[in-house]
Amino acid sequence: MSSCCHDDHCSATGPMPTRPEWTRALWIALAVDAAMFLAEMTTGIAAGSVSLQADALDFLGDAGNYAISLSVAGMALSIRARAALLKGATLCAFGLWVIGSSIWHLINGTLPHAATMGVVGMVALIANLGVAIMLYRFRDGDANMASAWICSRNDAIGNLAVILAAGGVFGTNQGWPDVGVAALIAGLALSGGIQVVRKAWGELRPIQSRLNPAE
Repeated sequence: MSSCCHDDHCSATGPMPTRPEWTRALWIALAVDAAMFLAEMTTGIAAGSVSLQADALDFLGDAGNYAISLSVAGMALSIRARAALLKGATLCAFGLWVIGSSIWHLINGTLPHAATMGVVGMVALIANLGVAIMLYRFRDGDANMASAWICSRNDAIGNLAVILAAGGVFGTNQGWPDVGVAALIAGLALSGGIQVVRKAWGELRPIQSRLNPAE
C-alpha cells in the first residue's frame, strides 16, 4: 500500500531522515563522547569532583549506547527496540551507581577543585550542545533514535548543573554542591532510562502480539 513504509525510514510521526544521515550523526556523537569521557574522568579524579566523574561516566555510557545504535542501524524494528531496552536499563544502572557514589563522597566530606570543575564543565557543555543540536532532528524517531536524543539532552542539562556546582563549591568552600549535582545527574539518568524503556516496550508489544496472538 502507498501509505506503508519500511521501519528503517518511517516512524509513527512521519518520514525519518535517511540511514546514512543517522549513521553519520552517531559516529560523530560516539567520537565526541569517547574523547570527553577520557578528558572529564581524568580531570574529575584530579579535582576530586564526584559530579565531573559522574558526568564522565555518563559520556562513557552514551558512547556505548551510540555504539549499540550503530550496530543495529538498519535492522528490524524489533531488534532496534530490544537494543533500546538495553540502553534504557544501562541508563538506570548508571543513575543508581552515581547515587551510591554521591552518598560516599558526602559521608567523606570531599572538597573538589572549583576552578577545574567550572572549566571542564564548560568544555563538556559545548561538546554536548553540539551533539544535542545534531541529534535533535531524530528525536521523534523510534526508541533507538529517541534514546540518543534523550542522552544528549540530559548531558547538556547535567553540564549546566556542574558549572553551577563549581560556583557553589567556590562560594561555600564545601563539597555538598558537587554531591548535589551528581545526584541530579543520577536523577536525569534514571528518568531518561525509564523514558527509553517505556518507548521501546511500546514498540515491542504490538510485535509480540502479532507473533503470539491470543488463543
